[in-house]
Amino acid sequence: MRCFTSNKIVILALNFLAMTEKTIHEGRNIKRIREMLGIKQDALATDLGLSQQAISALEQKEALDKDMLEKIAAVLKVPVEAIKNFDEMAAINIISNTFNNNSHDSSSFYSSAINYQPNFNPIEKIVQLYDEKIALYERMLKDKDGMIEELKRLVKK
Repeated sequence: MRCFTSNKIVILALNFLAMTEKTIHEGRNIKRIREMLGIKQDALATDLGLSQQAISALEQKEALDKDMLEKIAAVLKVPVEAIKNFDEMAAINIISNTFNNNSHDSSSFYSSAINYQPNFNPIEKIVQLYDEKIALYERMLKDKDGMIEELKRLVKK
C-alpha cells in the first residue's frame, strides 16, 4: 500500500479525468483544489503577491487569464490542465479508493495511509541519527571540559 501526499492525490485525480461538455469554472476549481490541499486564501495570496480579497474575487471568476492561471498552478503545485479539467466527484472517488477503509474504525483508515515503502533507506537514517548523537555527546563533553577548566581557574584565584 502506498501513501500519497495530498498534492499527489489531487494530481492523480485530475490526470484521470476526461474532458466533458460542461462549462469549466476555473475559479471554483482553484478554490476546490486549494481547499483539498489545505491551503488558505491568505497563504495563496501571499505566495502570489495579492490580497486575500483578490483571491476571493479570482475564485468567483469563470475564466482566468493564462498568466494568472499558470502562476496559481505553480503555487498550488498542480498542472494548469488539472485546474481546467477538475471534476470534484472523480477526485472524491479516487481519494476514497486510495485508502482501503473497509470498516468504520478510524484506526484502520489511518493504518491504510501508512507508507510501508519509505522513500529513504531506514538503515542510513539510523546511521545518520547515531552520528548526530555522537557529535552531540562530543560537543557536550567539550563544553563540560571547558566548564571544569573555568571552575579550576576561578578556584585558584
